[in-house]
Amino acid sequence: MTDPLPGMRRDLEYFPIQYRGEQLVLIKDRLGLVQEGKALPLSLFQMMVLFDGTRSLIDLQTLLMRQGGGVLVGSEEIKGLLARLDESFLLDSERFREARDKVVADFAREPVRSCSHSGNGYPADPDELRRRLDEILSSGSSVSDPGGIRAVVSPHIDLAVGKSGYANAYNSLKGASPSRIIVLGIGHRMADRLFCLTEKDFQTPLGVVRSDKSAVQRLRAVAPEVISEDDFAHRSEHSIEFQILFLQHIFPENSFTIVPILCGSIQSCVPQYRRSAYLESAGAFTDLIRSILLEDSERTLLIAGVDLSHIGPKFGHELDASKLEPQARTHDRNLLEAMCRMDAECFWDESAKVEDRYNVCGFSALACLLETLPPCKGKLLGYECWHEEQTRSAVSFASMVFKDNTGGQRSEVRGRSKEKRREGKA
Repeated sequence: MTDPLPGMRRDLEYFPIQYRGEQLVLIKDRLGLVQEGKALPLSLFQMMVLFDGTRSLIDLQTLLMRQGGGVLVGSEEIKGLLARLDESFLLDSERFREARDKVVADFAREPVRSCSHSGNGYPADPDELRRRLDEILSSGSSVSDPGGIRAVVSPHIDLAVGKSGYANAYNSLKGASPSRIIVLGIGHRMADRLFCLTEKDFQTPLGVVRSDKSAVQRLRAVAPEVISEDDFAHRSEHSIEFQILFLQHIFPENSFTIVPILCGSIQSCVPQYRRSAYLESAGAFTDLIRSILLEDSERTLLIAGVDLSHIGPKFGHELDASKLEPQARTHDRNLLEAMCRMDAECFWDESAKVEDRYNVCGFSALACLLETLPPCKGKLLGYECWHEEQTRSAVSFASMVFKDNTGGQRSEVRGRSKEKRREGKA
């Protein structure tokens, strides 16, 4: 009676909906354990919030009695509710953890990472997908000279929403011929480690892209303490998947390999929100990425699939996005200008100054990019802010290109690398 009861899972997503005049809460489970389309009455969901993993049966009875105006809720009724929630995999219980571990283990054994958004985020039919990608690419700027390109920043927002951003980013690569592409994505649910790697090949309706398993193994070995123990975060993450669609479309089949890297939450993994603390943890990892980029600098490319500010009630703000947009745009602009100058200190200072108030989800991947590129100059290709009217929220995104401005002199890069590592340990 006094032991804490299992709490609600913290990895689920909840969306308020209206159905036949009733207010419901739709549940989304990236593990796939909760029945797809499962929705709960708002009153039941509000009761479930009380199950936080710290309260006993007596605690819950007391809280429910207060909320119910003094009406006692029987212990058997609460136990019955918990049993039904557990049966639906809504509780962080032993039953759930066993099922989760099986899903993770099954994915680990798969040699190929199958596409997770095919038929939802984009067409599953290859010909229809090619037509969609052609349509997107035709909406952006004309092709520029790909010579000297070291990196490209692209959105990872819904393809239809971000089409001009995707077009500007990938039109800049037409005519290039990379043999290896390091792809930085965002692990939206990663909170335990800075990076997640996988040796899996990636499959989409356009075919299979091979991973550079040797490069992944080298990265895993150099800094295991900052890398997730498994590759499960890649299973349903779209930030890399969307980039691979365009890479497959603009480059010949089987002409390149990928090094897929998901970047997790810096705030959750680094003791202090400062660049020096980040380098103390991630410096060996970012140094090796830089070395890999330089091994065949003319044929190795870096792509970062990121979005910028997330504002409005959907993302935890009390104010509507329309009220926050001017400040968020200023913040985005300051970050992007620092990126163009390759000024990592200014980039970090700008984020720390606002305490990441605007939820820049791409910050971790962009921070990694700044530490890995050789001396470059960035150019902003486009910037937009998309509003989701029904939630009064908004997401901003940009496209950028980085070109070598030193002729790729390795001695300069080595000096820059050592200097940054010294700064990180200061």
